[in-house]
Amino acid sequence: MSRAATAFRPGRVRIAAALASAAAVAVLTGCSGFDSASDICSSGEYPVLAVGDTGSACVSDKEEPPTGFARYPEGKVPQQVDDKWDVYWDTHTLDKDGNTIDVPDAG
Repeated sequence: MSRAATAFRPGRVRIAAALASAAAVAVLTGCSGFDSASDICSSGEYPVLAVGDTGSACVSDKEEPPTGFARYPEGKVPQQVDDKWDVYWDTHTLDKDGNTIDVPDAG
């Protein structure tokens, strides 16, 4: 083998190192830079809250909330998973009179 064939090639090593680094970043971050937040409900639906509990559901824009559910108070409607209001409603709910209360046993 000639010396040229076994010589160190810094250009190829740098390219390989850059690609390996990019792959490691993608794996370790879960490509979080490319992920968008998940909407609470699909298009044509709105979220409703279980009265007296932390449960929720999505209802067609053409329907009223089912029995045992209510619309979220205006200005406090979660839009995306883990947004400010989604987290808030993990420990709060509405009572039968529509008042915001702390969830019993919400630790």
